[in-house]
Amino acid sequence: MKQDFTPSLTAQVSHKSTRTEIRAQVRSARRSISSNEQQGFAASSAQLMLAEIIKLEAKHVALYLTNDGELDTCVLINALWDLGVHVYLPRLHPFSKGNLLFLAYTPTTLLMQNSLKIWEPKLDITQMMLPHRLDVVVAPLVAFDKQGNRMGMGGGFYDRTLANWTEQRKPFPIGFAHDCQQVENLPCEHWDVPLPMLVTPTRVLVF
Repeated sequence: MKQDFTPSLTAQVSHKSTRTEIRAQVRSARRSISSNEQQGFAASSAQLMLAEIIKLEAKHVALYLTNDGELDTCVLINALWDLGVHVYLPRLHPFSKGNLLFLAYTPTTLLMQNSLKIWEPKLDITQMMLPHRLDVVVAPLVAFDKQGNRMGMGGGFYDRTLANWTEQRKPFPIGFAHDCQQVENLPCEHWDVPLPMLVTPTRVLVF
């Protein structure tokens, strides 16, 4: 469903804010969410996201493991496993700087911390899935705006992964974020890939 936009950080983030300032302010906002609120938000957002993934008849879905106050994906991952959907996690490419690999993720997958202190699957090429063969990528983000523009941490990993999705029609990207991560307008660069859809704990936004 398409909903009206009510930016949550309009008062704090002005149109003159730099990308660095926006990242700092939004990350601070999401880190301030209590653990009880996080649990509730994870459950409600998982229900909304699951409904969209089912509509898309997706069988191969990439997600991420929560870090730095991000909307928790654990409830969603477990729900996808229960439905028999194949789940994948990103890991930093060992030879191509700035790019991601996607590896199968199951309850027995061995995880390791990467150089960014983020947990990722141990490298095993037998478990790798090429991005254009994924049905959906649930993308993390720092901030988003009413046009569907997405701001990540600045490494460009997901912009590179999704650069050709509109031509290939796969993988379909869906943002996943707290409502407080919405701002009025984001400063964008030509390489930034906008999102066609985003899910929060309260809304499904179609851009």
